[in-house]
Amino acid sequence: MTASTATVTGVGKLFRAVAIAEACSWAGLLIGMFFKYVVVGNDIGVTVFGPIHGALFVLYVVVTLVAWRMLRWDLKTVALALFSSIPPLMTIWFERRAAARGQLAG
Repeated sequence: MTASTATVTGVGKLFRAVAIAEACSWAGLLIGMFFKYVVVGNDIGVTVFGPIHGALFVLYVVVTLVAWRMLRWDLKTVALALFSSIPPLMTIWFERRAAARGQLAG
């Protein structure tokens, strides 16, 4: 089995789900900020997606540290995974990269 066809299981699936959820919450927060500051001046989107994104951000960091240990990532990989939590939607990019390299297979 090659790295790109390795089956994602266990903590790899959890990492994938949290990475996608974190990116979706980023998108929701960005849309909420757009409506708050550009369109209508209503902060309901930020009020809803702000705490959701905050919780998913923290969960992403925790799951990344668990994946580092359980999937035996090197320091460069975990640093890139953690950095990926900062720019919007980059957790999806990192998840795809890690899956393609077989780094999510347990």
